[in-house]
Formats: sequence, structure tokens, C-alpha cells
Amino acid sequence: MVILFDQYNLPENIYEIIFSTKQQVIVAKLLIEYMKKNDREIGKTEMSMFATKLHDGELVTELDEEPYRGKKVKVSYNKRQFYDRILTPMKSMGMVNYDLYKKTYSISEKFNKNMMRIGLQWLQEIRKPPYKIE
Repeated sequence: MVILFDQYNLPENIYEIIFSTKQQVIVAKLLIEYMKKNDREIGKTEMSMFATKLHDGELVTELDEEPYRGKKVKVSYNKRQFYDRILTPMKSMGMVNYDLYKKTYSISEKFNKNMMRIGLQWLQEIRKPPYKIE
């Protein structure tokens, strides 16, 4: 996944930096909130049930975005697209970790470490001597 952002117009919401559509932002935020309520970790079955509820349009929540603020809203999102466009990118960026042995998903801090590593790579790059250009 490629993250493109404008340093002069950085959104306050981390999800808006990472995901390209409003619907993806909402679903990713709901997933993390769901995981937070379950001690930052959920099993494979719970993840599947969450995705199925989304797919069936049975997930009811209050959103903090206009024009839905303070209203109960049914959220719907295709199950396959949830795995492909939300969960898989979150795993690959280090936001969510999957433990193969315990078969659980957990909120991870690896994303932060990776972002710091990227910043260090940039510093190393700009400090390298220039190539000979003729």
C-alpha cells in the first residue's frame, strides 16, 4: 500500500491519511474501536463475525462525523473488500498483528516503529554524498 499525503493539509484523523475513501475510514475506525473494547485483541471467529455483520448491514453504531453525528447508523461494507482493502493493508503496515499460533488479531504499535524507520531512511538518504552527474 502506498500512503500519499500533503504535508500542508494533514488531516487530524490518522485513518484519513491511510485510507482513500470515507467509507474505508469509517470501517477501519470501527474495527479498531471493536478491538479496543475486546482488550485490543480478537479471535479469528470474532473477526469473521465482525466482517459478516458489516456485510449484512447489521452493524449499528454512532458515528462522530457529520452529518451522522449523534445518530445511530447501520454500516454496510462488503466482506471480501473488508479483508482486501481494510484488514490486509492494516496488517501489512503493522497497525494490526495476526498471531498464527493463537489465531488472534491484535492492535499493534509496529506501524509507529515503521514510520520512524522510514523517517530515518529519509535522513540517511539526504545525507549521502551526491552521485556524479555529467
